[in-house]
Amino acid sequence: MKLNCVVVDDSSIQRMIIAKLVNNHPNLHLVGDFSDAIEAKNCMSVHTVDLIFLDIEMPVISGFDFLDGLKVKPQIIFITSKAEYAMKAFDYDATDYLQKPIALDRFNSSVRRAMEFHMLKRENQEEDGEHIFIKSNLKKLKVYTNKIKWIEAYGDYVKVVTEEDSNLVLSTMKSFEKDLPSDKFIRVHKSYIINIDKVERFNSKFAEIGVTKIPLSRNKKEDLIKALALA
Repeated sequence: MKLNCVVVDDSSIQRMIIAKLVNNHPNLHLVGDFSDAIEAKNCMSVHTVDLIFLDIEMPVISGFDFLDGLKVKPQIIFITSKAEYAMKAFDYDATDYLQKPIALDRFNSSVRRAMEFHMLKRENQEEDGEHIFIKSNLKKLKVYTNKIKWIEAYGDYVKVVTEEDSNLVLSTMKSFEKDLPSDKFIRVHKSYIINIDKVERFNSKFAEIGVTKIPLSRNKKEDLIKALALA
């Protein structure tokens, strides 16, 4: 499992150092690195982000002000050269607080903490999370909707693709779509329904989920942009 990360730091040198640490870590995926909070927020409107490496002292919008403007807050690892911000950082439920210059072992320790918290959160969501039941191979399966990546038309069946596996269900796309939460799933093609939380990037022709390119019907790009903005 990899956590999707962004790095926000107005120092290009520090940004490069942190981005390199992220790229070299097996459990992290760098979505982007940004010099200011506005660029980072624009990225987060179209990409799922699990963890932010965030500088506190930045011009125009500080790290704290940036967090105050987020409706949904990922995990935060604050990065700063000043120890006096530590208490305030933890008022923001920070996962950790790193002082510059960042030591590799201290960085890895912070990532382990973030991974543990992420796993615990997922387990809790799975216990109580939204789910549907599907019938596949004469078995009734409980599927958590936050694990569904996409649904694909497959003749008289639909193929439900999740993070772990895929299952064929005897159903029409229209019928299956009614069972899914409308704020998390959108039909982008006659043969595809996607989980908007799983979209990593898109253009006028495709939405990308992992290495898979899902075709977008004409005029569906705008619908997808609106759905991602509300997610």
